[in-house]
Amino acid sequence: MADSETVAEKVSQVLTDFVNETIGEKENITAKEPSTPEGQAVAYVSLVVMALVPIFYGSFRSVKYQDKQKESGEKPETITRSDAARFPIVASGLLFGIYVFFQVFPKEYINILIGIYFLVLGIFATVHVLRPLIVSCIPATFPNSSYHIQLTEGEDAGKEEWLNQKFDRRDLVAVAVCAAILVWYALQKSFVQNEACNQHWITNNVLGLAFAINGVELLQLSSIGTGCILLSGFFFYDIFWVFGTNVMSSVAKNFNAPIKVVFPQDFLIRGIFGKNFAMLGLGDIVIPGIFIALLPRFDISLKRNKHTYFYSGFIAYILGLIMTMVVVIVSQHPQPALLYLVPACLGVPLLTALVKGDLNTMLKYSDVPETEEKKSD
Repeated sequence: MADSETVAEKVSQVLTDFVNETIGEKENITAKEPSTPEGQAVAYVSLVVMALVPIFYGSFRSVKYQDKQKESGEKPETITRSDAARFPIVASGLLFGIYVFFQVFPKEYINILIGIYFLVLGIFATVHVLRPLIVSCIPATFPNSSYHIQLTEGEDAGKEEWLNQKFDRRDLVAVAVCAAILVWYALQKSFVQNEACNQHWITNNVLGLAFAINGVELLQLSSIGTGCILLSGFFFYDIFWVFGTNVMSSVAKNFNAPIKVVFPQDFLIRGIFGKNFAMLGLGDIVIPGIFIALLPRFDISLKRNKHTYFYSGFIAYILGLIMTMVVVIVSQHPQPALLYLVPACLGVPLLTALVKGDLNTMLKYSDVPETEEKKSD
């Protein structure tokens, strides 16, 4: 009974603090070690590069992924308009729930559970991304052999398939390599208090980039209109949770999982053992990324053998991200990246379409027939 009362008191105090911070009764103080202009430049340029890789690579993987689905006769799984409208609300509830958990319960235990979850999920994500590279490094003399695992329930007409997976020994090598990366990450994270082991941010970035590439590739929008709804919703979501309260910054600092890419601003002084990190959330990569990944599919539908709209969106993302970094450096305060990325990623492709006379075609474009999308909604 006493434990229940203690938890209830903690939750009540957290909610009170949250309201006070939101209305401005408590100052949001972020103490960081000073960094040199050169160190900041290296860190933010590195973040920009790490953000561009999953968007560029994931966008063209997205095209191939959808082509494979169509060839196999599968119905493409896409984000519909109702999904896009709900996402910012669901994300807000999840973000605040995590914040409350960190305030009420010891973060060490929460991070252990989170670490186990991401350890398993990370193996699948990294294998999906790194398998082609790992397999290409395996010599032709490697004694390869194929395997087929099949798990069904019932017999004859009532048989239900649970698992049907084909793989070979090269796939097992890829799994082993990716598992080793994950184990390294877990061990480094466990000893993060030891300065000599503070380089686990490297494996954090490997996992974060793998998650981002998978997100851009597999989370496919159904239409340009759906993308506008999704990005507009997250535009206001990011502004509120960054400027309205310290919830997002608090979760980003305490949530010890590869949900962001980071780079030490004191890299020029301490190398990989740097401690003063600049960071970029994976949401600031994946959310605009899945919209940009829709643009090369639109380019293909025009049958002009050009990627005009993809490159317009890609360049717009670069400019928006650079603007974000500049404002962060000048203001010395965390910024909602989507405040700058959403107008750029939506505005430039739409303006390009208006100039080229493709605006009506772009707004009507959809990967999914309208009747199917309405059924999904």
